[in-house]
Amino acid sequence: MKYLVRDKIFAIGDDYWIDDEAGRHAFLVDGKALRLRETLELKDPTGLVLVTLRKKLLSLRDAMTIERDDQPLATIRRKRLSLLRNHYRVTLVEGSELDVSGRILDREFTVEYEGELLAHVSRQWFRVRETYAVNVVREDADAALMIAVAVCVIRMAEKEREGEDD
Repeated sequence: MKYLVRDKIFAIGDDYWIDDEAGRHAFLVDGKALRLRETLELKDPTGLVLVTLRKKLLSLRDAMTIERDDQPLATIRRKRLSLLRNHYRVTLVEGSELDVSGRILDREFTVEYEGELLAHVSRQWFRVRETYAVNVVREDADAALMIAVAVCVIRMAEKEREGEDD
């Protein structure tokens, strides 16, 4: 299933819909403005919060967390000691890891678990300006988590690039 995601998803305070490939509302992104963190909630169409994305503004190591039911679900960090600059590791609380690699800033990358493709992010499927698609390949993959991972790594890569420009 492909989901259409607007770029600039971290406009704090903005709310908007992520639609599926049939044009139906699949998730609502609710941007919350909080004091020391950037926070987004990904909700289902009925308003139920599925996952919460948080970025500590004053963290020493760039990391984002994804929570479910106010409990940590995953932590995302840029992978150290990797030859690929755009390489991130998603560590789930139960111990498994997802690997994210590709051209993050170009919105062309994959999310894998032990070498198996879970999701592919691309701008190629849609010709809508400032959007990209998250194609959740495995039916048993958590679509909300895959979208949250895509949003987080894009945000982290953009922040990293901004830091280089300073």
